[in-house]
Amino acid sequence: MKGKLVSVAALVFAVALFTNMASAQSDPGVRSTTGINAGQALASVTADANLSTFFTNGLAQFAEHQVVTGGDNNGLGPRFNLDGCGGCHSQPNIGGSSPSSNIFPKVGPNPQSQAITTGLVSGSTNTMPSFVTANGPVREARFPFFFNANGTPNTAAPNGGVETLFTVSGRADAGSCNISQPAFATALANNNIIFRIPTPVFGAGLIENIDDSTLLANQGAQANNGFGIGGTFNHNGNDGTIARFGWKAQNKSLLLFAGEAYNVEMGVTNELFQQERPLPGEDTTTGLPSNCQLNPTPEDVTHANGTDASSVSSDIELFTIFMRSLAPPTPSTTSPGGASSIANGRSLFNAIGCATCHTPSLKTGPSNFTSGLSNATANLFSDLEIHHMGTVLADNVSQGGAGGDQFRTAPLWGLGQRIFFLHDGRCSDLLCAIEAHESNGGEATTAEGNFDGNLSASQQQDVLNFLRSL
Repeated sequence: MKGKLVSVAALVFAVALFTNMASAQSDPGVRSTTGINAGQALASVTADANLSTFFTNGLAQFAEHQVVTGGDNNGLGPRFNLDGCGGCHSQPNIGGSSPSSNIFPKVGPNPQSQAITTGLVSGSTNTMPSFVTANGPVREARFPFFFNANGTPNTAAPNGGVETLFTVSGRADAGSCNISQPAFATALANNNIIFRIPTPVFGAGLIENIDDSTLLANQGAQANNGFGIGGTFNHNGNDGTIARFGWKAQNKSLLLFAGEAYNVEMGVTNELFQQERPLPGEDTTTGLPSNCQLNPTPEDVTHANGTDASSVSSDIELFTIFMRSLAPPTPSTTSPGGASSIANGRSLFNAIGCATCHTPSLKTGPSNFTSGLSNATANLFSDLEIHHMGTVLADNVSQGGAGGDQFRTAPLWGLGQRIFFLHDGRCSDLLCAIEAHESNGGEATTAEGNFDGNLSASQQQDVLNFLRSL
């Protein structure tokens, strides 16, 4: 009889445990791409034959692979992270964020990644960095500080510039250029490296067309929020207007964003960035070796021999028009979890303080580009401010007015299709990303504590369902 009582007690405990496990919250995962509109042009762009041509040509250029010399798309390198925009910005479609599997070809002694491009580093002297893995995310690397002679970080000498993954050395189209990859192993051994993943550019034209006065008014409306959230803006250095693109809102406009990325990520000089890019440190000492300056600069120019507007335009102008024309992703009202769960999750998201930074919507101003950007509602879930995120997320890199622990509030539209989260892609689960918002010195700590401590498991699940519906 006693044995039977023990068995019943064990059964009751097991049932209770199973019930608790069944009700535990979990990230629903990447939502189906059906009907989300990611990567499509605004309806007003599609309806305009000229703009539609620009969009199509911009998309083609965004997806194109560059070579160093000897082809139609000269200019790659001498240092670069990838040979085209579309490889990094590809989830769930061209213009998005980091894909699920690594996009780099197999190369060197660490050939763990899967190739979807050809010839990127074929024949080169590159070694695949150890932090580039088969399961992603796509990463850009930076060293927060320059090195002492013994390889340790010199905290009195801030760096923060992009340390590009690859060089053109050894490639058949690279001539006699012979330069080394950055000291990634030393940086990893001394904890002097941080990463960034690509920001999606869906709906970027709407973000660009939000007037500064609208952003300032929203900041004022949130000033006495009761959650300990402050925030400020990163400003363009010369005209003082609010910058809004990049993880630290360091770029003012999409054209500047495109021109800088072309030079930094692919090494292609252009009409905004006309000189070949040296590594941080080289820019104040030796400069780039002359035998690695392989093409006349700028390599990307306005084409005076073009036959129409879009063929006259430079690559960075086509990139810009492509990004400016992209429609925002379409959220779901029913998936995942059903309409009631999503609606409740949205209310809770507001109540616990998340919407203080992640402003659900902002109005754009009038547009001279296309009617789809004019006086529209941008459901971006961001205030475009930079906020102190504390020690957990700090990367010790300053850009413009943004300090080492300050980041732009990431727009959440399209979150349902993203695979990696936070600036460095450290999380592939929403719960991990939410937890990282609790940090010493972080403005989001109270809101994250409200999620952890004031919501039941089912309410937390509603919030997660809401986020994945976006």
